[in-house]
Amino acid sequence: MEPKKSKYDTNPLDPDFVKNTEEVWSESDSGPETREVSGATREIGSSANENARSNIYSEAPTRRYDNPPLDSAYPSVFVPPTYSPPTPYQPPPAPYQSRKQRPTARSVAGIGIPEKWAMILPYAPAYIGVVVALIELFLVPRKETRVRFHAAQGLALHIAILVVQTLFGVVGAITNSSFGGNLFGAAATVFLIISMIRVWKGEPHHIAPISEPAQWFNQHIEPRNKS
Repeated sequence: MEPKKSKYDTNPLDPDFVKNTEEVWSESDSGPETREVSGATREIGSSANENARSNIYSEAPTRRYDNPPLDSAYPSVFVPPTYSPPTPYQPPPAPYQSRKQRPTARSVAGIGIPEKWAMILPYAPAYIGVVVALIELFLVPRKETRVRFHAAQGLALHIAILVVQTLFGVVGAITNSSFGGNLFGAAATVFLIISMIRVWKGEPHHIAPISEPAQWFNQHIEPRNKS
């Protein structure tokens, strides 16, 4: 007696695979056969609110930007409308040196000499510039900003020249040669004269290597006349 086959007892290599499969499925399934659908499918009933179906973003409809105005910024979710890029840092210009301004003949408070002489005398060669710079820093009030600036810068320049000349003197004593010291002294004198000419013409004259000591002298030397 041949055992009864189930719907899983099929061999795909059997030439009668299709026929046997149909027989097994027809014996095991008691439901009605699947009918082929013919004709057009019917349309699903429409919803009462077709606008909600057609536009899922009904609360915030999409805006078109086919021709946006050129003078308006494009709105973005990442950049707030009021945002503006920070201004890049720019170092302030050197004090009193931003533009050409020739010194005048007005009398400077505290010392009573014309401004043009008060501004160039701190650069005078030898010890004249040192003495004048100290007098101006002790007597000229702080409202005379240009005069005090050149007095402090002239004092710092003379001190720097004196230090370098001292070093050349020590080296000259060791090597028994004063050529380097004499050459530096001549160059320093020429530079001081050029500084006087530039200040007289009102040209910007800011010596960067000595700016810090010059600022220190101007801040820490208090004038007697504070008005």
